Amino acid sequence: MSISIAALDLNLLLVLHTVLTERSVVRAAERLHVTPSAISNSLARLRSVLGDPLVTRKGRGIVPTPRALALAPAIARGLRELESGLHEAPFEPARCTRTFTLAVADAGQVTWGPRIAARMAEEMPNARLSVVGIASLVALGDLTSSQVDLHIGLAGRGAGLHVEPLLDERTVLVAREDHPALAKRLSPRALSALRHVGVEMVPGKGFRDLVGAAYARAGIRREVAMTVPSFLTAAAMVAATDLVATLPESLVAAQGSRLGVRGVNAQIPAHTVKLALCWHDRTHADPAARCFRELVRRAVLEA
Repeated sequence: MSISIAALDLNLLLVLHTVLTERSVVRAAERLHVTPSAISNSLARLRSVLGDPLVTRKGRGIVPTPRALALAPAIARGLRELESGLHEAPFEPARCTRTFTLAVADAGQVTWGPRIAARMAEEMPNARLSVVGIASLVALGDLTSSQVDLHIGLAGRGAGLHVEPLLDERTVLVAREDHPALAKRLSPRALSALRHVGVEMVPGKGFRDLVGAAYARAGIRREVAMTVPSFLTAAAMVAATDLVATLPESLVAAQGSRLGVRGVNAQIPAHTVKLALCWHDRTHADPAARCFRELVRRAVLEA
C-alpha cells in the first residue's frame, strides 16, 4: 500500500512511537500530556490511513502488530534526526565550514582585505571567504539576496537592513609623482583648472557624485574627463596622465608609492565618507554570520 507523506499528519507517527515505547496508551498519554482518548483517536486515524490495526490490547497493555514493529525503527530514527536538527549546538568558529560573502570596494579589498584574511585564518580556519565588488552586490540583488552576507560601504536604506557605523574615511586628491601640480600648494583657481578621473562603481551611483558635491560647496569647478569603475583603475589612469583623482586616504597611504601617485598639496574642501557595516535581517540572528561580522569589524579597525 502506497502512502503519500503529504497526506499524513506527522503527529500521528509521534503518537505511535510513544505508544510502542511505553507499551501503554495511558502512559503514552501522560508522556505527551494528552488524554488517553486523544491517543486512541490518533491511533484510529493512523489505522485508517495505513490499513492496519497497529496495536491490540493485552490486559492493561498493548501488543504491536508486525506492521507496527516494521515501522518502529524508521519512525524512531526519523524523530531522532528531526530532534537533532532542531537542537542548536553552540557555535564553534574554528569548526565552521561556511562560505561568507563580503561586498566591499576595491580600495577596501586592498587595505583591509589582508587583515580580514589573516583574521579568518586565525579564528575561522575552515571557513571560506568570497569577496565581491559593489557592482556585484547590486547585480546579485543587494543584501536582500541569499548571496551576500555583509557589505562595507555607504550606509544603505531598506526594509530589514541593519547598519552599524564603522569609520570615517578621509579622501585625498592625487596626481602622478612628477605632475607639475605637486610643485606648490594649489589655490582654488588652480584646482579648477585640473581635469579629474571620476570613480563610478555602479553607473549612476558614483563616489564621484559625493566628491563633486564637496567641490561644488567650496565653489571649485571639477571637470571629470574620465570615469572608471574602481579606485585602483583611477590610480592607474592618474599615474599615466596629467589627470588627478580623489581616492581614499587609506589606499594612498598603503599603496600610493606602488601605484605611482602622491597627494596634492591644495586648499581642498574637507571630504569624509562615513562607512558602515550593512547586513540583512535574514542573517542578523545567525551565530556564524554574527561571528563573521565581528571578525570583519575588528580587522578593519585594526588595519
